[in-house]
Amino acid sequence: MKKSIIKSSGMFVPPNVITNHDLEKILDTSDEWIKQRTGIEQRYWIDEEGVTGSSDLGFEASKTALDNAGWEPEDLDFIIFATLSPDIMFPGSGCLLQAKLGLNSTPALDIRQQCTGFLYGLATADAYIKTGLANKILLVGAEVHSSGLDKSTRGRDVTVIFGDGAAAVCIEGVETEKKAGVLASALHADGNFAEALTVELPASRLPVRLPPDVPINDARYYPVMDGPAIFKKAVRMMPRVIKESLEKAQMGLDEIDLIVPHQANMRINQAMGQFLKLDNDKIFHNIQKYGNTTAASIPLAFHEAMEQGRIGKSGDVVIFTGLGAGLTWGSVIYKFL
Repeated sequence: MKKSIIKSSGMFVPPNVITNHDLEKILDTSDEWIKQRTGIEQRYWIDEEGVTGSSDLGFEASKTALDNAGWEPEDLDFIIFATLSPDIMFPGSGCLLQAKLGLNSTPALDIRQQCTGFLYGLATADAYIKTGLANKILLVGAEVHSSGLDKSTRGRDVTVIFGDGAAAVCIEGVETEKKAGVLASALHADGNFAEALTVELPASRLPVRLPPDVPINDARYYPVMDGPAIFKKAVRMMPRVIKESLEKAQMGLDEIDLIVPHQANMRINQAMGQFLKLDNDKIFHNIQKYGNTTAASIPLAFHEAMEQGRIGKSGDVVIFTGLGAGLTWGSVIYKFL
């Protein structure tokens, strides 16, 4: 039976390190305030000059992942690109990445699940492999947030959180009778909370996407978040969806070697661990270095966890989980072959 096996990973962040102290110079905030509320110490942003899109960051991460897998771009059957910050309105960044890889017919799918993009993408890749629609898949999560943030005191609560970056994994269908690969997934959404984390403009639902009577620096052009609502939802739903995926896989929490959650807020992930009665060393954190890179967050953390030797041995089991705009949330259990 074919199992969906992650053959390799890769990551890329732009060269500009933006520390909390750097933000103190442009916002009414402080290093202490940011660290206490989010756990973030720094993040990476693209250059303010020039043109850099999510597909550019995704291309660099993809090259590393492909090299680590020993694959050529021509080996790919399918590309899945997860982002909330596409290079342009359309076409999707997946097609832009496909062209950068030198391909001209490989199918590319963009998904807009924000912070849970990797979870939805991994479940989709698993379905494609198990149904025989594809065998070698490139799954990419990439974001350029910095060019769309309100870098004034008005937008500080959101601006301090987000970073730019990309990560990619190569997934292959492998014939094996071992209990390995993607073992179970649980995905959910609740659009009733859509306004809790959103960017309102530009909007195709309006007669004019860029309303002429709205100043270009209006708050509706920037991300807004109901932080307390998101926090409460995340610390309830993430433990619940982890238990759901464990039940599907017929496993216990004691069989899990590491949880790799979306890096939205250190406090959320710590609270999740407390709900699950887990030691902190069972949960991987790297938000302090990268901030919230939404769709890139989980695969970037996965790549670093493997580099650090936290996971990667045959038989190791990892849970991916997260909650984000939509609202969407989910959990995927993966076991190394």
